[in-house]
Amino acid sequence: MEKTFKVIQMQKSLDKVYEKLAEMQAELEDLRETYKNINKSYIVALRNLNELTIQSSETAKRAAKSCEQSKIATMNAMLAAKEASSGPVLLSVIESAADAAVAAASAAIESAAAAAAAAAAAAAAVAQQAEESLLKASSEAANASKMAAESASEAVRLSNLAREIASLAQGKK
Repeated sequence: MEKTFKVIQMQKSLDKVYEKLAEMQAELEDLRETYKNINKSYIVALRNLNELTIQSSETAKRAAKSCEQSKIATMNAMLAAKEASSGPVLLSVIESAADAAVAAASAAIESAAAAAAAAAAAAAAVAQQAEESLLKASSEAANASKMAAESASEAVRLSNLAREIASLAQGKK
């Protein structure tokens, strides 16, 4: 009888162990499912971050190109003011050329700011997830931002020169 009692108790203990194992198995399955969902979300977020970085880099490059074009426009306006300053009748042309130089320099400054903002966005993405492709895009954006700042600086210098020419031309009047 005592043997039977021990067997029954052992069976009850085993049943509890099996019950706990089943609970642990269910929890493990829940954890696996949660991990899969988190992993999927992470992959989507990483793709989006990668896309954002690439777009930021492209934006910085385009802004730098725009800045370069603004510098060229400023130079052309300054040259027009210089050419027009040789003739006494062309004072309004000189003024317009100087105004165009100032406007082009302002556009260059805005483009440089856009390039810097895009480069900052790319750098922030890299800070979130240091992947080689993100590092490359961020580096390209930073280079574009530097080029834009240099072009903007040159555009401002040329704009100031155009204003100087306009002032000298007014003094000759």
